[in-house]
Amino acid sequence: MTVNLHRLDNAFHLQATNEEGLTVETDGSVAIGGQNAGMRPMQLVLAAVGSCSSIDVILLLQKQRQDLQDIRIAVTGTRREEEPRLFTAIHVAYTLVGAIDEKKAERACRLSMEKMCSVSLMLKAGGVEITWEYKVVQA
Repeated sequence: MTVNLHRLDNAFHLQATNEEGLTVETDGSVAIGGQNAGMRPMQLVLAAVGSCSSIDVILLLQKQRQDLQDIRIAVTGTRREEEPRLFTAIHVAYTLVGAIDEKKAERACRLSMEKMCSVSLMLKAGGVEITWEYKVVQA
């Protein structure tokens, strides 16, 4: 797996391209001279946790024949004050919309967070506290 980055301006605006040609743009904050033209790297880490886990949850609920109509995930990170400003804690809040059995929803979220989501498991191995919650909204 390889991602290539190239600079788009004379500051911190970058474009990352994967092997399939898909792209994402990143930038630094205005405070350091960026233009907020893309997500910052630590925001991408939170997005990676949410997207990795959502893939797990969607697959697990599909296998259990649950009628998942939508999934929304809010991922909140807490960082330490001193440099480097590493994450100390991340909280994942799932909202699952559809005709979904509560026990199956809880199991899917638990399996993702404890056994399947490689991004959150990698962060947890590095000492980040990962917590989660879920709710089912019947559609």
